[in-house]
Amino acid sequence: MGNKVQQNPSLAKSQRDAGMWVGNHSWSHPHLTQLSAAEMSSELSRTQQALQQATGETPKLFRPPYGETNSTLKSIEAQLGLTEVLWNVDSQDWNGASTAQIVQAASTLQSGGVILMHDGYQTTLNAIPQIAANLKSRGLCAGMISPSTGRAVAPSDSPTTTPTTPTTPTGSCTATYRTSQQWGDRFNGEVTIQAGSTAISGWTATVTVTSPQKVSATWNGTPSWDSSGNVMTMKPSGNGNLAAGASTTFGFTVMANGQWAAPTVSCRTP
Repeated sequence: MGNKVQQNPSLAKSQRDAGMWVGNHSWSHPHLTQLSAAEMSSELSRTQQALQQATGETPKLFRPPYGETNSTLKSIEAQLGLTEVLWNVDSQDWNGASTAQIVQAASTLQSGGVILMHDGYQTTLNAIPQIAANLKSRGLCAGMISPSTGRAVAPSDSPTTTPTTPTTPTGSCTATYRTSQQWGDRFNGEVTIQAGSTAISGWTATVTVTSPQKVSATWNGTPSWDSSGNVMTMKPSGNGNLAAGASTTFGFTVMANGQWAAPTVSCRTP
């Protein structure tokens, strides 16, 4: 975050000197979609300036706090030359996940996927060697984020593998909802999609909110809505493959508008 870079510019520079990519994550980690366009622009542009001064380079990648985004924010990102980076898999380390649970979440990653993790948790640090070993066993590796697509790509010196032919979707899935955060006017919902006893190669979830509730932001998936705006269909951002018993999550922010009923959710395979 920009305010942290301002406090510790030498740390940001040392990360860049070590070969890490340093991206923009806003100035103060607010819920950007609740701010005005001017406030959004300030959050991003101040961070761009702080990182340029600290590292000598202007970031090309931006991850919106909480994965919350909208068309106004995307327009500001484009003006600043930033590519938005979200994630396909949420490790849930921020929510108290154990090392084993973080490793399990990472096991659902597919080529080009991005996982949400935070280096401030010891459970996450403990999981990294196991995650790296598991990726290697599946012919994958930790990669870099493409500034043109916002997806992970293999480092230039890593061997490439021939893509496999997608399998026909089979099996079943279940959807489980929980409210992860709540404020005076809105709440964040999280849906866990879990494969049944056989692997699946795709899923579609349906989320229904109660009017006058409205979904204002989503993350970890590709949404669409019916004409009423109350029924959201969510599909995976990537290929949606899940091993038997494996799970993934997506989330969304609901403006309550005085209605606090929990959304209903369901899941089906294509």
